[in-house]
Amino acid sequence: MPASPASRRTRWIGAACALAVLVIWTAFILVSRSSAHGHLLPFDIAFLRYLVAGLIALPLAALRRGALRAGLGGATALRRGAALAATAGIGYCGFAYSGFFFAPAAHASVLLPGSLPLWTAVFAALLLGERVGGLRAAGLALIVAGDLLVGGASLVHGSGSAWKGDLLFLGGANCWALYGVLCRLWRINALDATLAIALGCLVSYVPVYALLLAGGWIPSGLAQAPLHEIVFQGLFQGGLSMFVAGIAFTQVLAIWGPVRTTLLTAIVPALAALAAVPLLGEPLGAAALAGLGCVSAGLLLGLGTRRPAPVPARVEPAAVSAPGRHRPKAGVLRQARTVRRDCPSPASARQALIPERAARRRVP
Repeated sequence: MPASPASRRTRWIGAACALAVLVIWTAFILVSRSSAHGHLLPFDIAFLRYLVAGLIALPLAALRRGALRAGLGGATALRRGAALAATAGIGYCGFAYSGFFFAPAAHASVLLPGSLPLWTAVFAALLLGERVGGLRAAGLALIVAGDLLVGGASLVHGSGSAWKGDLLFLGGANCWALYGVLCRLWRINALDATLAIALGCLVSYVPVYALLLAGGWIPSGLAQAPLHEIVFQGLFQGGLSMFVAGIAFTQVLAIWGPVRTTLLTAIVPALAALAAVPLLGEPLGAAALAGLGCVSAGLLLGLGTRRPAPVPARVEPAAVSAPGRHRPKAGVLRQARTVRRDCPSPASARQALIPERAARRRVP
């Protein structure tokens, strides 16, 4: 049966958002590598990221005030928004940027997006009940092997403290994987999720960072950094990396599902390795080429499997009526409540409710 125009349009939107995520995430790794030679420290970059993204989010959140609360679950909006900000906001960037203190950026290109499919499959199995079939498991194994080959040399010959950074990068991948699965579990759309992260980080990380900086308790390079470096990092990290890529990534999640989405984004380390050859002067050896082959094979296996079934929507019991019967009218229910209130005993109430029960059993 041919696909409908709406289905084709949805597929094109998913492909366009996936391409945007690939480009921005690859640029994020390259920018992070080159930023090691700049003036700004990792926590300075995180501050600019949250500040710019929060300022962008404020007017949008004001326009979507009621819709944003409803999109985050109504009564649970604050709790869910805090969870998203803690995972994809402070948690992810806190682990990732701290990892650059101990390990080089090559480790991040392997362990941040490279391990994302593995942790997403774990969280999807625990929270969504999704199963990883044989082909998809083989694809995950090939992608992990390929990512390790791409950065294997630096992982083996790293400095004595590199293992600390590697653990921090794995923590960042865990946070981002959990965020993706939570968005699918709670049915949160791309814009609402990104607004929740941006606003949550704006009211939590930004003031704490400012207080610590004013007290001289943390190092900073903001005073020494030139204006163009501050503007570039703020626009790229807060505008493109967090806002545009965040919306695109969550949109792909809604269309493709979490496991297939992270299988696609696992190609980021390979793209970053290829782009680093002309842009950063980093050679691409035999291990990197072998890793690219493993990643490509893993993508073909993972994306060729059937999409997991969506999470079933919650149905309130009151909204379901028995088959073959019509629901009692409001007047009948009010009369029944009146009889129960006025009758002195349960037996007399049951006797008085016989006509109402007969009315409820009547088939139209």
